[in-house]
Amino acid sequence: MEKHWKKEKIMLVDTHAHLQWSSFKHDREKVLNRARRAGVKSIVNIGFNIEASKQGIELAEKHEGLYAAVGVHPHNAKDLDNYVLSELRKLSKNRKVVAIGEIGLDYYRNLSPREVQKWAFEAQIKMAKELGLPIIVHDRDAHSDIVDMLSKHSKMRGIMHCFSGSRDMAERCIEMGLYISFAGPVTFNKSHKLREIAATIDLDKILLETDCPWLSPQEVRGKRNEPANLVFIARKIADLRRMTLAAFSEATTRNAASIFAISEKSPR
Repeated sequence: MEKHWKKEKIMLVDTHAHLQWSSFKHDREKVLNRARRAGVKSIVNIGFNIEASKQGIELAEKHEGLYAAVGVHPHNAKDLDNYVLSELRKLSKNRKVVAIGEIGLDYYRNLSPREVQKWAFEAQIKMAKELGLPIIVHDRDAHSDIVDMLSKHSKMRGIMHCFSGSRDMAERCIEMGLYISFAGPVTFNKSHKLREIAATIDLDKILLETDCPWLSPQEVRGKRNEPANLVFIARKIADLRRMTLAAFSEATTRNAASIFAISEKSPR
């Protein structure tokens, strides 16, 4: 892998990772070191329930360049109530918390009833707007409802995590003020439509993520994913856009710094 990142000096931000996941328990420090060597300067660890949100904050407090998002995933929407919302509000005050997420709708697994998912999504959108934080949106097989719910809110700030919708959906989300984040699937051989979107949408609205430990890029498919693999995603989209890896990386890092209000040069 290292032969790729030694050719060009790059600086990347993994905008969606789950380094608090148990599969990183025994080698988390090595994973972080590999990420740094790969040019990944910052990583945002994403919450999916209260415990994972707390763990993400703990990691961020221990490591320079790590940040956290707090929220309740649609799988766990049935566990969200006013008490949990109040706990999320408290967690969001931590200086390393840069977003509310991941939140949204998942009609593929339906681990929480759809109406409950919608209530939880709406409640967390409102909370994020009150707190002045962007949202990180999980959307699986729920494109229409996601767009409908987001469109009810003006001046939306957020990220469409691991985007899987159509070009029309991407453009509509961008019009609403959202960024489009690409993960490992954009490198898959059969992802023709997704690649076309990545190649042509507004560069100022593109973000990169691994969603590790899942969704490993084609080059390492079948293995546990980790932030160092972000370089494969960046290189694929840079090639699609006929840009140098360095120029594309600089643009997406600038985008991440903007949406998360973090410094491009001095991790905190």
